[in-house]
Amino acid sequence: MSEIEKKQLDKEFYERADAHISLANDHINAQAHPELASNSLMYAASRFNAWITASKFKSAEEMKNEKKEILDFYTVQYRRMLEENFDNYAKYYEQYMGGDEKNS
Repeated sequence: MSEIEKKQLDKEFYERADAHISLANDHINAQAHPELASNSLMYAASRFNAWITASKFKSAEEMKNEKKEILDFYTVQYRRMLEENFDNYAKYYEQYMGGDEKNS
């Protein structure tokens, strides 16, 4: 995310993100591995984004006509956010994960 994009975020952006992460973490237990919670969180985000998108159109046909642009937008945004967080975890791996590599 560029510095300009960061400045455009409202002050509760990270608080909301942390609340979603906390909820996902609460779903991790002996029956639900982290990957399952991650899948549910991604599905919820995609469903919510589809609803937000639909609410901006006057008809299904109008929405369908913009599908490629909308999917491209969300894909680019997700990739940017994932790259930023991936790079951050790689940079601070020892601090976040408690070691350079896990024993295999």
